[in-house]
Amino acid sequence: MPMRFPAFALFLLLVFPVFAQKTDSTAIAPMPEIPGYTELDSLYREDQFYTSFTYNILSNTPDKVTQNKFSTGFTIGFLRDMPINKDRTISVAAGFGYALQNFNYNLIVNGKGVIPEYELISDSTYYEKNKLSLNYIDIPIEFRWRNSTMRSHKFWRVYTGVKFSYLFYSRSKFVGDGGKTLIINNDDLNKMRYSVYLAAGYNTWNAYVQYGLNPIFKSGTVNGSTIDMSSVNVGLMFYIL
Repeated sequence: MPMRFPAFALFLLLVFPVFAQKTDSTAIAPMPEIPGYTELDSLYREDQFYTSFTYNILSNTPDKVTQNKFSTGFTIGFLRDMPINKDRTISVAAGFGYALQNFNYNLIVNGKGVIPEYELISDSTYYEKNKLSLNYIDIPIEFRWRNSTMRSHKFWRVYTGVKFSYLFYSRSKFVGDGGKTLIINNDDLNKMRYSVYLAAGYNTWNAYVQYGLNPIFKSGTVNGSTIDMSSVNVGLMFYIL
């Protein structure tokens, strides 16, 4: 009996390291690569960049103020998508961007100063162009719903929000009888604009509408009426990851 225990102990010392080595090598063996396999991101975000093209309509215009030609708008920017539910189908987003809004109409600016003078272009006056161009820095904040999944970027969406816009450059240009009139950074334009908007659609194509909550002008008048007109922008919105 005294000789058997040392022999058994020696046997364990020789066998156990081999067994442990096999066990360890099995535990750390890497998973085999699977052709075509892509790991899915369960913390994905949607629609980080945006751009829109719109037709701009003046609303609440003074009597006899009308639009002519095609008034266009363009926006581009970035939004930080922040999902708030487990499925990541509901989120809020905030960001910044640039907006250019053009208006072709029959209201001409005749003077410079704190409150320039305005008048309507008569029917007998020939002119090639009378356009107001507004350049804004936008800060949009929106609430988002979509039925997206981590496996597909094609989905239905409904996004709505508010937009705070700061006017950093404006130009009113008239070209016609009497030559050319150019007014840069009219002081009578509201520096801050507030709007609400809605974008809805599927995949690439999304209908878009934006409604201005406050007037474009501050206190200018034409023919005794205050120029309280605002704008409605209707067009298409495109989102990019």
